[in-house]
Amino acid sequence: MFDSKKAADAHDKILELAENFSLLLEKQVDGISEQDAENIGLLLSKNKDVLIAACKGKPELLLNIGSESAEDASNVTPLAAQA
Repeated sequence: MFDSKKAADAHDKILELAENFSLLLEKQVDGISEQDAENIGLLLSKNKDVLIAACKGKPELLLNIGSESAEDASNVTPLAAQA
């Protein structure tokens, strides 16, 4: 599955961090579902470097999470708009 032990270890660290984020959310957020907590935990874990930078004074970086595909599509003009 992974090309190297280093890549496998990095993936394990992401999953471990995600699990702990999920547990924190389940304890602190009343009514959150286990699935939602897991999804949010994984999102936070996969973007930990952006979160760290945001906490150090660049909160606008949070707005870029998940927008990579949106940026790719931003230069596409819908056919209806051309008519």
